[in-house]
Amino acid sequence: MKLSDYIEHVTGHARSIPEANVEEVVDALLNVYESGKTVFVIGNGGSAANASHFAQDLAKGTLRDPAQVRRLRALSLTDNSSFMTALANDEGYEHIFVQQLKTFARPGDLLIAISGSGNSANVLRAVEWARTNDLLTVAFTGFDGGRLHSLADINVHTELPDMCATEAIHSILFHFVAEEVKRRMAERDGKR
Repeated sequence: MKLSDYIEHVTGHARSIPEANVEEVVDALLNVYESGKTVFVIGNGGSAANASHFAQDLAKGTLRDPAQVRRLRALSLTDNSSFMTALANDEGYEHIFVQQLKTFARPGDLLIAISGSGNSANVLRAVEWARTNDLLTVAFTGFDGGRLHSLADINVHTELPDMCATEAIHSILFHFVAEEVKRRMAERDGKR
């Protein structure tokens, strides 16, 4: 396969994602911002890297002047290696995200779950807990969406049986969403 073929493969699948689903994610993030709540992002492997990058883009990317303007609070639960490894060792890997949510999350917060397969036990357990504890849940999935596809309140699904391409599409989506949230926050604050 040539690079141009791969790029067309990825962008072709990215174009098939309903824009309304992505718009729902942007709206959910803006609602979290307006209500002063927190965004938590989770995933495994490449999705963990995407979770970390997306949370950073949301938190750092929305910094604006003046300093007193409220910021969007976004944290990746994949980044605290001490907490994660203690939980994995003592409770089991399937508990690494749900136990962190039990510590940090509050009703009205937002959980963004990233899973190419949609079947990661630790991600599913966290989303189940979040739904029963009044957090809004968003899923970014690939392949057939797995169980996560129907479990989350909002789902952005890439019907693509290729993990690397799915993760690339997710990264594109995360960059778009972060930029759109930043743009709309600036509009709401009367700045361009």
